[in-house]
Amino acid sequence: MANRSACPKRTRHPTSPNAEFRRQRASTLDCEGPMDAVSSSSSATTSTTSTSSSGNLTSAVSSDFETFLKMLTVQLQNQDPLNPLDSNDYAVQLATFSGVEQQVRTNDLLSSMLEQSTSEDMARMGEWVGQTVRVEADAFFEGNPITVAPAPVNGADHAELVIRDAYGLERNRFTISLDGAPVEWSGIDSRGATVGWGSYSFQVESYDANDTLMARSDAEIYAEVVEARTDGTSVSLVLSGGTEVASSQVTAIRASY
Repeated sequence: MANRSACPKRTRHPTSPNAEFRRQRASTLDCEGPMDAVSSSSSATTSTTSTSSSGNLTSAVSSDFETFLKMLTVQLQNQDPLNPLDSNDYAVQLATFSGVEQQVRTNDLLSSMLEQSTSEDMARMGEWVGQTVRVEADAFFEGNPITVAPAPVNGADHAELVIRDAYGLERNRFTISLDGAPVEWSGIDSRGATVGWGSYSFQVESYDANDTLMARSDAEIYAEVVEARTDGTSVSLVLSGGTEVASSQVTAIRASY
């Protein structure tokens, strides 16, 4: 607050009334200047606080509705009575709050539905454990024959099944029928020797009458399901040998013998 004792005393001078009035008015303004500066600073601080609150409003309302309401209340309590915020600003903030609240509730509902769906899928996939599924994946050879479901392209004159090991090296190939009937591979390579245990992939190569390659595609295999897993959003199946596939990749299921 200004120290009024420091203000100059008003003395009369033999001057015109208008000049005397201007002199006294200037003296009064000099005394009131510091008070105006404090008031201006307070207004600027209030304006800065309001701006800062508005800038952080969106992030706060999306994470905590109560924080949003508290911030809005503080804005109402601390606004400048001589320069109140526009009512349209409050309408925009309330509309933002309502929209975000609805979006969060929708997300919560979708998450709940997803969790329920995942739980149901997990329960259903659990029944597949011990069953044999058909899926496009590598197969793990451990001494027992592997059943392959090849699918030569339509119009092919002949087709071959190609077996490769985990390093991509071709270990065997032989002619298969064009009707897509399942084929068993007993782990024999092109030299007639039994391959070692490990992961093997199967591809179908379809040829025309001129022995020209028409298409090359991965073949499906039959494998037993040993485990069903979930990451909270989807369910995957672990096949014998450790290969993991998405449940959506399964195209057939049958009882294991």
